[in-house]
Amino acid sequence: MGKIKARLSSVLLILFASFLVSNTASADKLNVEARNEAFAKDHKDQYDSWRATSELDTLGGGLDEYPDMVILWAGYPFAKDYKKARGHFYAITDIRQSLRTAAPMKDTDGPLPMACWSCKSPDVARLIDEGGEDAYFEGMWARGGSQVVNPIGCGDCHDTASKEFAEGKPALYMSRPYTERGLEAISKPFDKASRLDQQSMVCSNCHVEYYFSGKNKAVKFPWDKGITVEKMEEYYDNIAFSDWTHALSKAPMLKAQHPEYETWSQGIHGKNNVTCIDCHMPKVQNADGKLYTDHKIGNPFDRFSESCSSCHTQSKQQLQDVVASRKEAVRELKKKAERQLVHAHFEAKAAWDAGATEEEMKPILQDIRHAQWRWDYAIASHGIHMHAPEVGLKVLGTSLDKSAEARTKLARLLATKGITAPVALPDLSTKADAQKALGMDMQKLESEKQEFLKTRVVEWDNEAKKEGRLLNQ
Repeated sequence: MGKIKARLSSVLLILFASFLVSNTASADKLNVEARNEAFAKDHKDQYDSWRATSELDTLGGGLDEYPDMVILWAGYPFAKDYKKARGHFYAITDIRQSLRTAAPMKDTDGPLPMACWSCKSPDVARLIDEGGEDAYFEGMWARGGSQVVNPIGCGDCHDTASKEFAEGKPALYMSRPYTERGLEAISKPFDKASRLDQQSMVCSNCHVEYYFSGKNKAVKFPWDKGITVEKMEEYYDNIAFSDWTHALSKAPMLKAQHPEYETWSQGIHGKNNVTCIDCHMPKVQNADGKLYTDHKIGNPFDRFSESCSSCHTQSKQQLQDVVASRKEAVRELKKKAERQLVHAHFEAKAAWDAGATEEEMKPILQDIRHAQWRWDYAIASHGIHMHAPEVGLKVLGTSLDKSAEARTKLARLLATKGITAPVALPDLSTKADAQKALGMDMQKLESEKQEFLKTRVVEWDNEAKKEGRLLNQ
């Protein structure tokens, strides 16, 4: 009888423990609401201003404006398509339409992994919350087509299931666990950060440099050694990581994403704790005179009296002139860095064609890798001329130095192969010219993409609406 009682007690203990684990797991669930329209009534001012990011609809620029970048990204999806970013409202539309994501007609088709959704939608936070990071990252980008359907919005920055949010408080939270780990790596844990720091940290869920790590191509921040261009370069070199091998030079390349948090941190605003919110989401008044946070994230000059003039005594025109001059300085150095890199890639190809060995090319390719990484770190950081112009100019300057080192070594190597005349460049006057020089069949890529948009994307949205993940608008 005693044994039976003991066994019953053990069973009850196991059941009770299972109950506790189950309830703890449930408590940990955030129940992320990814549908931005769900907050249109209770958070009207914030929702309406967020939706106004649809007015920031200018596409273009990018490869159209700077065709040399096609050559710099030869062999990588960015050589197909790269345009200036537009409003958060278009995050899902733009990634679907980009030639970089190709035209996958099946969930298992490539070329990109699931991780490429990670900066585009609160559905990412929902999926991680529901099934964990490993389950979210598994598979190819097309697998998430009917799941990741709501553009960057409320659930990316706010714990929408919390009591605080229901009471009208911001309830900022870290929606991506990998971002939280990245912040901890630089000794800035989110849960111990000040209110001001948290306002910028939530932006670091997306506006950062990252890479895809491991079998599942999970997002990882290269911040283990620091967030400067040199420290991240050192990190990548130590783990021998490369995003791709360049189609011309065969250099092991790094592709910077959008390291705004890193460059902002190093600039005058970041050092003085002027947050992303202060400039891009200032407090404004609604029609009833009530203050709210403007979610139409865009150019601070559009809200000059609420943003810039809170600290600056100069007039709007004076500040615009200062920013314009810094932007032009960065742009001019950017163009020079690109042109030097273009020459370096073609000269490296000429060296390979002339019979150069891997041993001869290794130090040259390392210089090219470092030069382009530094260029990309600067130009992929949108607004660096505003956030940290001195960082942008310095980094672009070191890019030019590295390119010069690579080209000097190449000239010497080419001379040993009997090549002393300058290596001629093809016509790179336009994006189309540059893509043609690389042998890219753009007509085929465009045709496949249009078919994908007319069929597969329509299926995704229909499925999402049917299952309630996308509200009919």
